[in-house]
Amino acid sequence: MNGDQEMSGDASSQAAQRQVRVQLTSKQEDVALPENTGPILVPTGLRRYALSTLVNNLLGSEKPIPFEFLVNGAFLRTSIDEYLTANGISAETTLEIEYVRALIPPLHIASFEHDDWVSSVDVLSATSPAASKASATVAPGQERILSGSYDGLLRVWNMSSQVVATSPAPADGGHTASIKAARFISPSAIASTGLDRTVRVWKYAEHADGFSGTISPQLELYGHKSAVNSLAVHAPSNRMLTGSADHSVGFWSTKKGDAPAAPESLLPSAASRSAKRRKVNSSVSAPQRGPLSLMSAHTAPVSAAIFDATDATVGYSTSWDHSLRTWDLVTSSLVDTRSTAHALLSLEHLPEHSLLAAGTSARHITLIDPRASATTIAAMTLRGHTNAVVSLARDPQSSYGLISGSHDGTCRIWDIRATKTDKEGVVGESVYSIGRKSQEEAGRGETKRVGGEGVKVFGVCWDAAVGIVSAGEDKRIQINRGEGVLSSA
Repeated sequence: MNGDQEMSGDASSQAAQRQVRVQLTSKQEDVALPENTGPILVPTGLRRYALSTLVNNLLGSEKPIPFEFLVNGAFLRTSIDEYLTANGISAETTLEIEYVRALIPPLHIASFEHDDWVSSVDVLSATSPAASKASATVAPGQERILSGSYDGLLRVWNMSSQVVATSPAPADGGHTASIKAARFISPSAIASTGLDRTVRVWKYAEHADGFSGTISPQLELYGHKSAVNSLAVHAPSNRMLTGSADHSVGFWSTKKGDAPAAPESLLPSAASRSAKRRKVNSSVSAPQRGPLSLMSAHTAPVSAAIFDATDATVGYSTSWDHSLRTWDLVTSSLVDTRSTAHALLSLEHLPEHSLLAAGTSARHITLIDPRASATTIAAMTLRGHTNAVVSLARDPQSSYGLISGSHDGTCRIWDIRATKTDKEGVVGESVYSIGRKSQEEAGRGETKRVGGEGVKVFGVCWDAAVGIVSAGEDKRIQINRGEGVLSSA
């Protein structure tokens, strides 16, 4: 036994004594070493903490900065020696190691309370698509959060958790059932969808005091024959995409003049319209229009439909039928179908890596390469959730980052460089998990709820200025924020 221990000790000692040349680089200019810094000879036994100490010493940092290290695009999770051995690399080589700031856990900032479940959230800030595409200026502290609720109401909130505006009740032109998705089109326009089968466009205006405003009906869009579950907006082209439980993908215009007439068979009955006119001043009724097209190929409810992040003439959709489909929006034709092993519930595009992230009913996220040249369906699988993954959003400051919302009551942050390879292929692990503050408060001294019951996350949005905004079954909008959560691309 002692002999084995000595041999083991000798082996680890030899690993520590072996040396390798490493070239340390960083794409983050404020922590990059001078360009003339050459390769450094280091012991192969070094791990992340020791390498982080080394970089801090080379930088002369007054306060140590925690770093992560990448070799060939993947995080170093072992000693250098173990990495060299596992990859068949000689210690005689010069190993290029990139360092980036380590994860800073996003802290809970605030929670806004609703009267009912919150299905969807969006943010209007200086960096959000709705403001940047409209070339609008949103001052720090003047950001707005949009929420859609199961009570059928839209709400716009300021950062002090005050409701600035609420959408009208059904009798005054509002949704007649629960809202499932809501997005800012611009600082003065909002779109929403719901269980009432409609897509609606609203005018948003704030009063001079900055603490009150109005959400007024602009356009009612009819075409879907069942609940409308998802909504994507492309403001520059005045176009929207929707996914519906009627198995179709809807393509719409946000402008009344561009939209065709609504299908008569789907409009509210003449009797109900007459009753509505008797109750409501005609000035609040919005024009009714139809879709530019309805694209049908899915054989089950469509869970998500999005625009290609770099080409708005291309759309993608996912469905409970296990498929991801690519659409040519100019001709409204199906271009490609990728079939997977599980129902797909959410979708996000990572354009820099030519990947689509699809959340599944099987608790994981599948990364799919939609290009015709792709040889496999799943390029990577992200595992960690314990229930269905129903919402996804990109990190606004890193091409590698993604956040997911799940019925397990958590949001998880992923860095697609944090991977390992096993019998299932390339598998990613989340780098941080965000729980619901409501569960933490309710769970003090109580039995923890199982499977996210009562705290399911329904929607998540990641904004560079506001942070990570999530919403769910606990009737709350929750905001978490951390500076530089992931390193930039």
